[in-house]
Amino acid sequence: MHHLIYEDNEIYLEKEESEIPWIKIFTKEPYKELGDVPKELRSRLWETYDIVEREMKQYYKPKKINMASFANMLPRVHIHVMARYENDSYFPNPMWGEKLRDAALNLPDEKEFHKKIFTALIKSNQQSHRSC
Repeated sequence: MHHLIYEDNEIYLEKEESEIPWIKIFTKEPYKELGDVPKELRSRLWETYDIVEREMKQYYKPKKINMASFANMLPRVHIHVMARYENDSYFPNPMWGEKLRDAALNLPDEKEFHKKIFTALIKSNQQSHRSC
């Protein structure tokens, strides 16, 4: 089950169940390839990524942010944004790679993080609508 964090008429964000902070950004329209996404929406997708990455870095202070967009299992445009830690179960491997250890990360409250993302995206949308 996926937890919806944010949704508007163009994009939505879900939390991926994981030991690490992991957000997926989707376009509402199920485009197969990034190049199929209209240019304005593609810009919005990357602006959303920038917001999620910034909020994730500030809130969780990870060792590294990973970004991925394979779309082989779910053949539609979406971006994974993951906060990585040296002591997570897979680091330095990708989260889809070989598990190296059992980890018990002590992370801040994810609900507060989700509120921060939601608020930042609302603010960003309001600013874009004012500049139109």
